[in-house]
Amino acid sequence: MAKYQKWAVPPKEREEDAAVREIARELNVLPLTARLLYDRGCRTAKEALRFMKIESESFHDPMLLADMDRACDRVLAALDRREKIVIYGDYDVDGVTSVSILYLYLKSKNAQVDYYIPSRIGEGYGLNTAAIAELAGKGFSLMITVDTGVTAVNEIAYAASLGMDTVVTDHHTCPAVLPDAAAVVNPKREDSVYPFPELAGCGVTFKLISAVEYRLVARRGLDPVAANYMRPLCEEYVDLAALGTVADVMPLRDENRLIVSLGLKKLSRSSRPGVRALLEQNAGNGKKGSVKVTSSTVGYTLAPRINAAGRIGHASRAVELFLTSSETEGETIAAELSEINRERQRQENEIMEEALSMIAESGDTGENGMLILDSNKWHHGVIGIVSSRLTEQFHTPSILITFDGDIGKGSGRSIPGMDLVEALASCSDLLLKFGGHELAAGLSIERKNLPEFVRRMNEYARTHLTESDRETVLALDAEVDAGELTLAQAKELYYLEPYGVSNPVPLFCLKDAVITELVPIGGGRHSRVTLRKDGQFLSAVWFGASVGKIDYCAGDRVDAAFELGVNEFRGEQNAQLIIRDIRHAADYVSVHKEELKRYGAVIGNDTIPLEWDALPTRSDFAAVYVRLRRETAGQEGTFFLHRLLADPALAPLGYVKFRVVLDVLRETGILEAEPVTDGSVTCTEGECFRFRVIPTRDKVNLERSEIFRSLKRRLAE
Repeated sequence: MAKYQKWAVPPKEREEDAAVREIARELNVLPLTARLLYDRGCRTAKEALRFMKIESESFHDPMLLADMDRACDRVLAALDRREKIVIYGDYDVDGVTSVSILYLYLKSKNAQVDYYIPSRIGEGYGLNTAAIAELAGKGFSLMITVDTGVTAVNEIAYAASLGMDTVVTDHHTCPAVLPDAAAVVNPKREDSVYPFPELAGCGVTFKLISAVEYRLVARRGLDPVAANYMRPLCEEYVDLAALGTVADVMPLRDENRLIVSLGLKKLSRSSRPGVRALLEQNAGNGKKGSVKVTSSTVGYTLAPRINAAGRIGHASRAVELFLTSSETEGETIAAELSEINRERQRQENEIMEEALSMIAESGDTGENGMLILDSNKWHHGVIGIVSSRLTEQFHTPSILITFDGDIGKGSGRSIPGMDLVEALASCSDLLLKFGGHELAAGLSIERKNLPEFVRRMNEYARTHLTESDRETVLALDAEVDAGELTLAQAKELYYLEPYGVSNPVPLFCLKDAVITELVPIGGGRHSRVTLRKDGQFLSAVWFGASVGKIDYCAGDRVDAAFELGVNEFRGEQNAQLIIRDIRHAADYVSVHKEELKRYGAVIGNDTIPLEWDALPTRSDFAAVYVRLRRETAGQEGTFFLHRLLADPALAPLGYVKFRVVLDVLRETGILEAEPVTDGSVTCTEGECFRFRVIPTRDKVNLERSEIFRSLKRRLAE
């Protein structure tokens, strides 16, 4: 059941080992922890200590962002003049948290403020003139965009014509011409000197309120730094900034790592009733109180439910989750979002099934270009998730488009090697609208342009993606010895949290271990694996891998790729491996290749050395026949050959003789045996067969088999 075509395993001995040993000695950490710190850019003990001990003083000066001075001037003027301010945001988690941060902050300054988030279905992403006209008509004189706006040149000009100024805060790729706004704050501006360009939209919003707060503290005659002006901002808003940063899959390094580290601690003891309710309702233990929140909790529990509001309903409901101070309302909204998320999951699975059927029918898996699928009935708010799943499954860029009349809205995902926004830009003449990130983007297109769009995007993918780009590669941090996999080591990995993009969960490789046990758990959906190496037994779990579909069995020698975690059961803690992939050990593969070579010689009329012992006896045929008849019980069955050979009754045959028995039984008509090649199971090539035993009461005449007669003749020569 190997998932990856290649494993990238660093050598055990490296030139920088002296520096790693120094980090381990200075910080009193285990060598493997020191290795991980070094590989994450910490070249000295001082840098490693700073990486592990995250402090609020590490925030960069917000005034280094281009136009931040102008943005502060305009916001402060609006506060002073009691102008009506509207926050215009996006409907994903990043946008929703950005709106909430700025709204709560401005409310705390007694601002006249409201917010507007467009409907994903009715309006789509970004600013639109109808909404701007409505807002101007309500008397708003300042619009602040969050997580959007940097490409809205025409819309912002329209707002100005109605007497409404705009301050843009965004983090998306900047166009060649920026909007003519009161300020455009974006760390990706070409003229930016800000030291960290990878902030999420909520991160840029957090920097805006930091800059405004700095100015307000200075107005009171205080030194903002001496007054620790960042502390109350972190106490009040960094949890929302962390949530949006993780959900938007931003790299967790530099300032993002600081935001997320501080924010996750706040989320674990959240003072927001809605957040607490959402965590408690989905914690799985039914208990109230604090819930430990990690990046995974955000990614798999909070973010999908908050996103679901904008995908199926309206994102304003998610904002209300963050704004409410009522326990009852928080519980009500949290329950609504969970129910909306269940509906999202149902629709997602339906679309996924349809997409897979379309791929199977066409036979095109995107391996020579990319996957572009369309429908008239898919929900626009869900197709992006399905695109992500298709890209992960087939490791190729994908775009799903849903049409309403002649206009289609699409969402796509890419793989490293092809920038999806640049690819869409090459087809900009065919599109009504597009935008996004390197690996995720959206678009609008007229139906008449779809065939040419598909042709050109496929050509772009063929041109820009190499064969190696399309390979599924598992990047491992280190090859380890069994003795390193201790509880102390598992606990030290907490020093590296929070994990995410650019700081992934460490992955390790243990080579040439023996599987001693495979046990189904979780109702058979998962497996517990026991490995033995160097006299040590290691407990592992393999999520999403049922025992029946794992093409390994007890006794196999394997290499295992895994995360190292802490398992707590009945008050006791133990180190536990979380399997990511398994493959046969290198010497097993080489031996098997030799066996395949011998088998080819046996059935290919080559000369057969006597020591090969390739001629089965009648008792050998009987043993195989009885075993297969018992296993299939008159039905067709799918089996891994090496698992059958693990049976003590069949093991003495060896691989070559076993394959000869199968061929002879098939030739005599009492066994149907075909290798599985349709992708219905994942196995080593040629090692999985479908069998059906043909019942017979007659004694089988082996001399009817040309294979058997040829083998006897050659061995007699």
